[in-house]
Amino acid sequence: MPHPAEQAVTHVLFDMDGLLLDTEPLYTAASEAVAARHGSTDPSGLPLAFTWDLKVRQMGLPSDKLAELIVKEMRLPISPEQYTREARQIQEETFPACQLLPGAERLVRYLAAQPNIQIAVATSSPRETFELKTSKHQELFSLFNHVVCGSSDPEVKQGKPAPDIFQVCAARFPDHTPHPASCLVLEDSPAGVQAALAAGMRCLMVPDSRMFDTPDNIPKGVTLVIRSLEELLPEDLMAACDAYW
Repeated sequence: MPHPAEQAVTHVLFDMDGLLLDTEPLYTAASEAVAARHGSTDPSGLPLAFTWDLKVRQMGLPSDKLAELIVKEMRLPISPEQYTREARQIQEETFPACQLLPGAERLVRYLAAQPNIQIAVATSSPRETFELKTSKHQELFSLFNHVVCGSSDPEVKQGKPAPDIFQVCAARFPDHTPHPASCLVLEDSPAGVQAALAAGMRCLMVPDSRMFDTPDNIPKGVTLVIRSLEELLPEDLMAACDAYW
């Protein structure tokens, strides 16, 4: 068997929120609405802001850990479970209208048509919110071999930044479980990148544009960082896969 560094990429695993779908602003809006409803304030009595630092820290987390973090950092006088219920009520109205991010559809369709590449989705979202978010994009998501929803999948024992979700996702390809070095993960969040690297996989990061102003949030070891899927030519990605990164 070739050395891992000489393995061609044969399987591509996509994150969803902030990479394929423009849902991160919707998460922020729901968090701010719940915080405002419960009078979240700082020690001086001023309303607490949903800061960029908090946004980065919550990206990619499973639902329960995300709720725990926001309740703690925004000093909300409610339980994480209540936060999740209230945020979800808002998201049930907003998620179905979410849009694909630039370049996402083109890349997915291109890779789905390649005979030597298999694709799947590994998202921290629970299955019910996945269904809401993709309700207007079902045909595109049908092109993926399978979808793993980490927050509701019993085989995903730990959420990102643990490697579980990508290991489970890779194991569900129908032909065989690919070597980790043959898997390329596309991610936008630091936690997701850390999970991919912990799984021994390569990772292409497409971070929120603000992260380029806070580069310490971009994990070391990431294979490639780009500003948008729109700037990634699918044929260039295929050439990179064939060239043994």
